[in-house]
Amino acid sequence: MTALSTLDAMDAAAEDAASLMKALSNPGRLRILCALVPGEMSVSGLEQALGASQSYVSGQLLRLRNDGLVTCERQGRVQKYRLADPRVRPVLERIYEVFCPDM
Repeated sequence: MTALSTLDAMDAAAEDAASLMKALSNPGRLRILCALVPGEMSVSGLEQALGASQSYVSGQLLRLRNDGLVTCERQGRVQKYRLADPRVRPVLERIYEVFCPDM
């Protein structure tokens, strides 16, 4: 790799990391992502897990979908959400390990 292509790669990686950090900077979005680490969940399941309204959860899920962090699949009348980017899981697991050691 040339020095210029290395810098371009570093810039792209920094942009990706900064985008993830922006999504994680909102406590509601962070809680949704953490709730999805074990597996997929419906909007109603996320509402219960977060103690939040359907409109709030749906709005945050829309942002996370637009960021490419979650994806959904319709199963009958229910939409199930799951993590879309495999790079997110280890980041969330580490955050949990550092900030929630006694939970």
